[in-house]
Amino acid sequence: MFPIARAYVEQTILVTDQQILQAQKVLWDALRVAAEPGGAAALAALLSGRYAPHTNERVAVIVCGGNTSAVTFEAAPA
Repeated sequence: MFPIARAYVEQTILVTDQQILQAQKVLWDALRVAAEPGGAAALAALLSGRYAPHTNERVAVIVCGGNTSAVTFEAAPA
């Protein structure tokens, strides 16, 4: 994956754990999709406003749930 990312990724955007949890909750509430945190990170960037698409830009979000177990949408203890 790293060689592909290095060749094609233009930028990275950081989101908080809380923003990821919120994206997971939105996916569950709206679509009944249980996504792993990494799989919800791109949606978190959009929902939080950390990434705002340009006019007429098409955005796709790939959601993965492969490493998800029971989801409570609560932050893990620090």
